[in-house]
Order: sequence, then structure tokens, then C-alpha cells
Amino acid sequence: MDGEQSPQDARAFPPEAGEPVAGLDLGTNNCRLLIARPDGARLHVVDSFSRAVRLGDGIDRSGALDPAAMDRAVAALAICADKLKRAAPRRVRAVATAACRQALNGADFAARVREETGIRLEIIGPEEESRLAVAGCGPLVDPEAERVLVFDIGGGSTEFVLLDLSAVPPAERAAATRATPPLKEGAGHGARIVDWASIPVGVATLEDKFAEIADPSKRFGLMSWYFEELIEGFAARMADEAVGRSLQLIGASGSVTTIGAAHLGLRRYDRSRVDGLWLPHRAARRIAREFACLSDEARALHPSIGQDRARLIVASCAILSAILSAWPTDRLRVADRGLREGLIYTQAAS
Repeated sequence: MDGEQSPQDARAFPPEAGEPVAGLDLGTNNCRLLIARPDGARLHVVDSFSRAVRLGDGIDRSGALDPAAMDRAVAALAICADKLKRAAPRRVRAVATAACRQALNGADFAARVREETGIRLEIIGPEEESRLAVAGCGPLVDPEAERVLVFDIGGGSTEFVLLDLSAVPPAERAAATRATPPLKEGAGHGARIVDWASIPVGVATLEDKFAEIADPSKRFGLMSWYFEELIEGFAARMADEAVGRSLQLIGASGSVTTIGAAHLGLRRYDRSRVDGLWLPHRAARRIAREFACLSDEARALHPSIGQDRARLIVASCAILSAILSAWPTDRLRVADRGLREGLIYTQAAS
């Protein structure tokens, strides 16, 4: 069975839950769809879908989306289109991120998607991608945090957003991140974006860059150093902003959830246990290095990694390690959520 299918009977939802809303995220590696009924901060899932399509394969070398990669993505989007037709959500927003915005033929691909599946694919910029990631992670904000750094490690880019919530009453801080229209200076019920950065390197692009280095431990070290250099300027700016403020880190993406699941010792992934987990800093760094030093065969057989993630896990661990080196808080919060949830929250609020 493909991906994360978890349909529920709509009749089981409480009467106050809203009408279904859909969010579709086509990234560099994955195609993900979520159809849900918003109920405050909660989402009652109607249907969902996730498939690895590797849309960004080879884009660093050619500058364009590969025909085989586009075919894989269109096939997955056709399944999404069928699910959308059956669920008939009140609103749908479908976005494409780094691979499509970097590709010379990204707009042509979006036109093909519309013609073959009926899905209107919106190629969004890094600022909008960051805003949606923040909105999706809102329910995980600690009421005591005055500064929140949300990072989303993708296939082709990594997004960072630093939020100032000091002017928001603690009980309202989670809701403030779901503000609409887009968060701006002084907007969003007192929440404001202090700084943000989009690093045009994600797990797929980092893996491709260092693919010729056979030793995984050496590759991990070089990848970590390289990414630390990329975020040095943002980290320096942020250090000035965060002085004297309680800082919370929220990490979205499979890179973080995989390490969270390993920390819990899960033999089978359980989103209900991983999403919202407080992951100790030391444990995260230790597990990242352990994963990176495994052989290719051992990574594929590891219950927390598996065959699908084995190829990119070294790059995932390197990026996470670089982030934890730059912001050594005691712990970070794991988010098994992101753009899809952000798409739904922001549509439901408008």
C-alpha cells in the first residue's frame, strides 16, 4: 500500500469540526497530500497520501527536471487528484517547492500537471514555504518560549524562521503562528518574524554533492562542516536577536522524525508518539553520528531508517548536526507536520 493512508469516517467527527480542506506539497523528494477537517488546533484526517517521487533527481547537473522524475510525480499526483475528487474538500491548495522553482522547466511541468491531472500546482518561493512550515508547526509551540526557531529540512532546500512571541500572552502563542494574512513585522496577533533564511541545500542536493566520498563517517563530517558554513551568517544574526530570550527549536521533516523514532526505540514508526516529542540535544547528536557511521547495508536494515531513507540519511544527520551545533539548546521539539498542515490551517483561517 502506498504511503500514509489513514481515512476516517466523516460521521465520526464532532459536529464542530469544519468542512474538509486539502493541502498538497510536492517537494524535491516526496509528494504528500492531506485532506482534513480543521477543529481549532486539531485536524481530523479524512484521507492522506505520501509517495517518494524524487522529482529533483539530477537537477543540480542539468538544471532541469528529468523526464522520468516528472513521470513519477505525475503518477503520484494522479492518485492525489482521485482522492480529492472523492473527498470533495471545500478548499484545495497545491504547492511545489525547491525542485520546481529551481528547474528551468518547472513552469512547463506545472502546466503538464494541470493538463493531465487537473491539479493547479503553485510554485511558491522560499518565504512562503517558510511561512507555511511555521503555520503547520504552531500547535507545538511551548507557551513559555519567547523566541521560536522553526527549521524544515527538505530535499532541495532548508528553511529557517525565527519568531518573536514575547508580545503574545503565553496561552495564545501557538495560535498566533497560524495567523493569516502572511506573518509580517508587527502582524499576526503580536507575533512577528524577526529573521528567516532559505538555504538552497537539502538532503538530496547535499547527498549528490558529496556522493563520491565512499566512507560514510568522512562524508558525514564534510557535509556537516559544509552546512555549518552555509548557515553561519544566519546563526550570527540570530544570536543577537535571541539574547536574553527563552528559545525553542522545532524541527520538521523526516530527518528529525527518524531520529526521534530511534530515540524512542520504535520498531515500527508511530506518528502519535513522535509528533511533539521533546528530543534531548545530546541524544539527537549521538543518534545522528551513529546513523552516519553505519554501512549502507546496515542503514537499510535499521528499523528506524529502512530502505527508503537509507540513501539520504547521512545527509539528513549532517544537516541536523550542523543545526544543533549552531543552536545548542537542551532539547528540540520533533514535528511530524509541516507544509500540508500549514496549507490547511491558513486556508481554514481565511
